[in-house]
Amino acid sequence: MSTPRLPVAIKIIYGSGDFGLASFAILRQIFYAIFLTDVVGLDPRLASFGALAGVVWDAINDPLVGYLSDRVRTRWGRRRPFLLIFAIPFGLSYVILWTAPGFENQIWTLVYVVLAFMISDTLFTLVSVPYYALTPELTQDYDERTSLTAIRIFFELTASLFVAATAPLIVDAALEAGATQQQGYLIVSALFGAIAAVPFLVIFFVVREKSSIDTLPPAESQPVLRTAWLNIPFRFAAGIHLFNWLAVNLTALVAPFFLLYWVAEGDMVAKVPVFGLNLAYESAILGLLLLVSIIFIPFWYWLARLTTKRTAYIGGVLFWIVIQLLVWTIPVGGVAQMLILTVFLGFCVSNAYVLPDAIFPDVLEWDEVLSHRRQEGIYYGARSLILKLSSALVFFFVLQLLGWAGYVAPPKGATTFMQPEPVLLTIRLLMSVAGAVMLVGAALSAWFFPINREVHARIRAVLARRNAQGADD
Repeated sequence: MSTPRLPVAIKIIYGSGDFGLASFAILRQIFYAIFLTDVVGLDPRLASFGALAGVVWDAINDPLVGYLSDRVRTRWGRRRPFLLIFAIPFGLSYVILWTAPGFENQIWTLVYVVLAFMISDTLFTLVSVPYYALTPELTQDYDERTSLTAIRIFFELTASLFVAATAPLIVDAALEAGATQQQGYLIVSALFGAIAAVPFLVIFFVVREKSSIDTLPPAESQPVLRTAWLNIPFRFAAGIHLFNWLAVNLTALVAPFFLLYWVAEGDMVAKVPVFGLNLAYESAILGLLLLVSIIFIPFWYWLARLTTKRTAYIGGVLFWIVIQLLVWTIPVGGVAQMLILTVFLGFCVSNAYVLPDAIFPDVLEWDEVLSHRRQEGIYYGARSLILKLSSALVFFFVLQLLGWAGYVAPPKGATTFMQPEPVLLTIRLLMSVAGAVMLVGAALSAWFFPINREVHARIRAVLARRNAQGADD
């Protein structure tokens, strides 16, 4: 059965919300670990425990916000009031995360960092979970969801490209003007925080929630995570998301270390000439990766329509495994080799961004068949927890491994510094082999995911008959 197509303007306005979420996430994903070790001065092993504290807090606030957004009932809907109330506080939370005190005591510094992380993460959750939960409510069509997700991912990757390319340039410009690195990061966070709030305010006033299904909870509600876990397709979708984002987060977090200490051979101000501009290594290589990712979004959308989301995703992951392993062959100082492999990595990362998020909404109708409820908030709260869990696990284990390998923070004012050999070996293994192992898990989870286009159509038909009978009654 077919459903009305969403207007392109609504898709674009809705998708623009991910610009703010992605800029927050990519700043934290790529630069926060090296910010804590090289700017704040925390021991890597000590800094890693901040991620564990974040996981504990996420286990509470992510499902709770999802649960609440399912049960809020206002004349503006269930999700949109969250966007109106928390858009501006969310923008301010950027600055909170990148404000570190000058404590001499490492423990007090860690306490401050953990509290700042919890506050900013809570505000992120209060916006992101209701925002993502709108996806299955805006359209229930199998292919329209892929289209909506592709447009949203375009904004996500555009934001990631913009941040990854400009943040190092802004920090370098601040240093050249006599400011500190931390002040440079504060400038970056204030700039992108101000931009982030605007799309959510626009979404509140323009986008409408379309679900008319009764959303009252059953008399005896199941625990939030248990509700999601009872949904069999959700388990495999959760596996796809967990392993997919373990690989993405691992690559993003280790990339600055790999580029600085292996490709740039410890030269902290190394530049790459690109179209007449001398760009920092991080700006050039991460910018290229994300630019290629954006270019190939239509390809993955086309391939998913030609085959299925699951088939297209598995094919992309298998190719990605090969490319990830080839990263090991990059020699020290191998800028040219890195640039070549970055093009292929961008092709694969585009797949990792588009298709898992296009697959996920389809588990909602399976749940509706069983529960007779629309519980998008619960599922997107669980999804948010999975994404943050993958980020926190990567953050913890990478910093632990670097610390035990003998990672040394560069002296203040140094422009050239090289890490010990065990640290370099650890960085290379994390950047190549470890990521490939995570991707095997993602491919296996996708292989067993039970919903394809035909199954989804049958589910929709069952729900249509049920709703028609309810209307007759």
